[in-house]
Amino acid sequence: MHSRRSFLSLAPIGLASLKIRPVQSSKKPIVIATWDSGVDVSKAAWAILNKQGGKSLDAVEAGAVSIENQTVCCVGLGGNPDRDGKVSLDACIMDHNFNCGSVAFLHRIKNPISVARKIMEETPHVMLVGEGAQKFALEQGFELQPDVLSGQAEKEYKQWLKKSEYKPIINIEKAQKQKTGNTPVPQKLDDGSFNHDTMGLIAMDGAGHLAGACTTSGMAFKMRGRVGDSPIIGSGLYVDGDVGAVVATGQGEEVIRTSGTHLITEFMRNGDSPQLACRKAIERLIRINPGKASSFQVAYIALNKKGEYGAYAIQPGFQFAVHDGAGVKLFDSESHF
Repeated sequence: MHSRRSFLSLAPIGLASLKIRPVQSSKKPIVIATWDSGVDVSKAAWAILNKQGGKSLDAVEAGAVSIENQTVCCVGLGGNPDRDGKVSLDACIMDHNFNCGSVAFLHRIKNPISVARKIMEETPHVMLVGEGAQKFALEQGFELQPDVLSGQAEKEYKQWLKKSEYKPIINIEKAQKQKTGNTPVPQKLDDGSFNHDTMGLIAMDGAGHLAGACTTSGMAFKMRGRVGDSPIIGSGLYVDGDVGAVVATGQGEEVIRTSGTHLITEFMRNGDSPQLACRKAIERLIRINPGKASSFQVAYIALNKKGEYGAYAIQPGFQFAVHDGAGVKLFDSESHF
């Protein structure tokens, strides 16, 4: 574990990261995103924040949309399916005034994060699911996409069917990079399965307003109907405009057990730094799962009203990207183990 506070900016030639204690303070605006795939996501969000009057809510939606539109295994319709061969999407979004929208078990709609925002802005509800969510999306002008798997997802699903085993793997979220650039691609595992991921991002704009978004296609080959933490306000994402914003990634069932992002927000309300708050939430999760904690990954990133940010994970290997106008930095998070 290193104590260096320096960071390495991402140069055009590629990525580099340092393991540090990321209790940093940044001039606003700022955007923070999970995993190395957050590098490109944070750039998409920063393009909004960098505009005159750019709003954090618009920024996090744009960042989430940017990865939903890619054909990848872990976010959006390019994702790996459930064990019945169907892709279902979960997402949520929240602003500094406690306005929030969420969608779960959504099929054949390209941008669940934008559906979640429509739920927030156009309905008296917070969450819509399944057929009702799809019906609402179509009424709002979203288009029904073909009910087919992406080429890579179909290949991986057929491979999975040979054994039909469901064995989530620690840090399976972490993407590799193509040799030709920084576009994240799924990490191929020895058993033929691909990674899953949650893309979570939090931001502060020039007015000091916070917002966050979370989007995923969930764990590959999950039971049909499974919903993780990602669309659940207070678990996958929480924003309090007077305190801070927090987003989670990793095994969603474990995040749900402690309402992790809300817990971290309350730690920050009581005076803890984002780094300490994330660590305390992870330690609580380990305390209630002493026999299981070494077998799964959960990680959090947090940003407080002062512009300070931090992260903490159960297992080593979690990374997060930060864009504050001085370019994108990729950090290795501290971890319990």
